[in-house]
Amino acid sequence: MTTAAAAWPAPFAREPVDATVTVPGSKSLTNRYLVLAALAEGPSRLRAPLHSRDSALMIGALRALGATVTELEGDGDYGPDLEITPLPHGAAAPDLGAAAVDCGLAGTVMRFVPPLAALCRGEIAFDGDPHARVRPMGPVIDALEALGVGLSAPDGSRPASLPFTLHGKGAVPGGHVIVDASGSSQFVSALLLAGARFEDGLHLEHVGKPVPSLDHIAMTVSVLRELGVVVDDSIPNHWFVTPGPIRAFDVRIEQDLSNAGPFLAAALATRGTVRVPNWPEHTTQVGDAWREILPKLGASVTLDGGTLTVRGGERITGAELADTSELAPTVAAICALAESPSRLTGIAHLRGHETDRLAALVTEITRLGGDAEETADGLVIRPARLHGGVVRSYADHRMATAGAILGLAVEGVEVEDIATTAKTMPEFPQMWAKMLGGSGHSADGQRTDLQGTVPQRTDGAR
Repeated sequence: MTTAAAAWPAPFAREPVDATVTVPGSKSLTNRYLVLAALAEGPSRLRAPLHSRDSALMIGALRALGATVTELEGDGDYGPDLEITPLPHGAAAPDLGAAAVDCGLAGTVMRFVPPLAALCRGEIAFDGDPHARVRPMGPVIDALEALGVGLSAPDGSRPASLPFTLHGKGAVPGGHVIVDASGSSQFVSALLLAGARFEDGLHLEHVGKPVPSLDHIAMTVSVLRELGVVVDDSIPNHWFVTPGPIRAFDVRIEQDLSNAGPFLAAALATRGTVRVPNWPEHTTQVGDAWREILPKLGASVTLDGGTLTVRGGERITGAELADTSELAPTVAAICALAESPSRLTGIAHLRGHETDRLAALVTEITRLGGDAEETADGLVIRPARLHGGVVRSYADHRMATAGAILGLAVEGVEVEDIATTAKTMPEFPQMWAKMLGGSGHSADGQRTDLQGTVPQRTDGAR
């Protein structure tokens, strides 16, 4: 564990934030388009994609399977475009011999890539970071085995999670397969993305408790249809993918609306204003829910001329919110600063994310003097006087950014391993400091004392 001395001093805002912020491309869209580019009929281009650890791991996985990924000069501020030459498929699929895929801690890599690898020939080993080995993988493994794909653990037994080796034959028959995707929507998306390349297509059926984060599946279906894949999702818990080609494409990636969340939260935490330009009018991203969530917590939210503007109210109000999905750590940080209780429901699946996010949020909010507890499917957070301390990140980017939000309103907060934000937002510390450059901080993130500052409050009521 990183020592407190090595922790990042979270900037404390002594006056309301007033900033315009743009964030890098969507991780969810970048990695979905990367997988589909590897399966497409010809070369594809991603403009303004995310460049982060998760996307680098996906690029590395595609290269390991034989795709070519080339960087091209882009026209944005967040790095080069990407051109992808797809994998040879069908009878043309070469024998890779032995290949290895590093999944890191990226759920999209560990779950989306094995169905793609099954379309290759060779012995393809999958492994990742230590915590990746405890993230749920069973439904993907079960589905691949049901589709005739061989997998084995290092000792030769049947695997239940990472690490494992996939024995690719160059083709997957496809057909009807049943999964329990109640642990993650990624189990459904993983199979849908490759389904059009299965010989008989795919009929995927979910059985069990409701699938969480259905918006992420809707994103997958939307992207597939955009590229000419026929997907029928008219029957609840059933998805039918017709076999056929996937069009090559040239697409600009939307900025990551989920990653915009911590910056929008700064408006509430400091009673300030944050603007995010180029907010899409129509999108499949889960982060668009900020437009509905933040008003319930006391902010005013407007979308005008493509710019989303969030203004913090006189106080943060607690709320009852359902299925906040990957937004939950940011929501929980805001709720820890609220003047009334909050209840977050429908997020039990967060126990299987980069860390057990429910347990981690309760532990870290409590560490700062807060009042939080787990429920069967979420969290209850009550008003309490907060104080400074070290917030542990658990190698989870969203826990790190939650700590940064708390630090805006509570002096003396430090965040362990802020570098873990590189998973989806490599420049987060610099972006955070820039946002606060005129709001009680200098551009390098060092604390400054300004005239006319907002009085410090450590009771969560700013």
